[in-house]
Amino acid sequence: MSDLIKDINLVGDDIDQKAVSCEVKVTEDTAKEGQRKLYIESYGCQMNFSDSEIVASVMQENNFGTTKDVEEADLVFLNTCSIREKAEQTVRKRLTVFNKIKKRKPGMIIGVLGCMAERLKTQLLEEEKMVDIVAGPDSYRDLPKLVGDVDEGDKGVNVFLSRDETYADIAPVRLNSNGITAMISIMRGCDNMCTFCVVPFTRGRERSRDPHSIVKEAQELFDQGYKEVTLLGQNVDSYKWSDEENNKARLEKKEKTDEIEEVVNFANLLEMVAQVSPDLRVRFSTSHPKDITDEVLYTMKKYENICKFIHLPVQSGNTRVLDLMNRTYTREWYINRIDKIREIFGDECGVSSDMITGFCSETEEEHQDTLSLMEYVKFDFSYMFFYSERPGTLAEKKLEDDIPLEVKKRRLQEVVTLQRQHAAERNALNVGQTQKVLIEGYSKRSNEHFQGRNSANKVIVFPKGDAQIGTYAMVKVHDCTGGTLLGELV
Repeated sequence: MSDLIKDINLVGDDIDQKAVSCEVKVTEDTAKEGQRKLYIESYGCQMNFSDSEIVASVMQENNFGTTKDVEEADLVFLNTCSIREKAEQTVRKRLTVFNKIKKRKPGMIIGVLGCMAERLKTQLLEEEKMVDIVAGPDSYRDLPKLVGDVDEGDKGVNVFLSRDETYADIAPVRLNSNGITAMISIMRGCDNMCTFCVVPFTRGRERSRDPHSIVKEAQELFDQGYKEVTLLGQNVDSYKWSDEENNKARLEKKEKTDEIEEVVNFANLLEMVAQVSPDLRVRFSTSHPKDITDEVLYTMKKYENICKFIHLPVQSGNTRVLDLMNRTYTREWYINRIDKIREIFGDECGVSSDMITGFCSETEEEHQDTLSLMEYVKFDFSYMFFYSERPGTLAEKKLEDDIPLEVKKRRLQEVVTLQRQHAAERNALNVGQTQKVLIEGYSKRSNEHFQGRNSANKVIVFPKGDAQIGTYAMVKVHDCTGGTLLGELV
């Protein structure tokens, strides 16, 4: 990671940095002699990191190679997140740093990509004059032209949202790759209109990618030595694809054949990817409680290589608050989904969540409902935040942000404290068990220890022995902390 970003405070809260922090990644050195140098700094979710890999691929085809040193860059892109106010504040601070570098290096081009682009294009380009390029998440194919516009003395802008762009034909450049795990974007956009969320406005409507291109990408990754893929979408459970032209052609031939292609749903896609190889692990994120089906759960159960882990954001444990958030499910519905997961998998399946404290008009009793739901589920881990009003959301337009900040923070601390307790309890269940681990690298603390994850997405640290990075190992768990399992090779 660049020295310039090591000390960034991405959260600004003094509650629990690990619980609420926003991840940041930068590019590695891949530039070859004669190439212009591209530096990408990416914030937020896995979708953003996946998008940066697409951007790097597009620019590679136009004679740009990546660098991890922003001081050397000819082109700097900030791939942004708008989920929380602090992330936007961090991006503005980074742009200030980049503009100082640009004063020493006038030819440097600075661009903002992703979720902040559409909302802040006027301020960043015209009022504050902090950037040369603003590009939304559906305009990355246009980046070479936008760079050319800047080279010619103009500004580069494209924030139009597409109804069909999926980048299915672009082979991502695997940034920060360990050569073992990779992300595959299966869909883009979101049709859910959660009142607190900007994503439908910054990433557009939902559209799914051709399943054949997804399976092809998974097969290519496996052939290159990758052992795990994560299927990404804002709401993977609403994945749905049908080749209308192929269906039409088959329908016209119905007199000769009954083989009419059906719609592919997420359970179908999971199975297709799992069948690439039993040695290729398959993960997915994120699921929506209203859409995750029994069919998906039984498909997970059927294939050993589909990891037994589900990120299932609840946001609140109270039905009235969920209704204000427009989550379109109730507390009882969420509990029903959890009960089904436990029925099918027992304690084998890890479940994580997102939670927001202090949403508009949330009472103390409704906050207690969140805590009681946590007690019922006992999440393996969670991403926890206090409510931060985002401009342009339905909540900002229609609801009053009326919970005092100190109350939001106190409620968040209660959630964080309880989650730590539950994480420790869930980890303790694995002590004495032998787990299959995909070894991803050395432990953060010692080169004499490896670390990897089990099927339930828990990190296991163990003495390396004669094991090898990038292989599977059987590890017996003998102890645990709140966040890590400790074991020995079997």
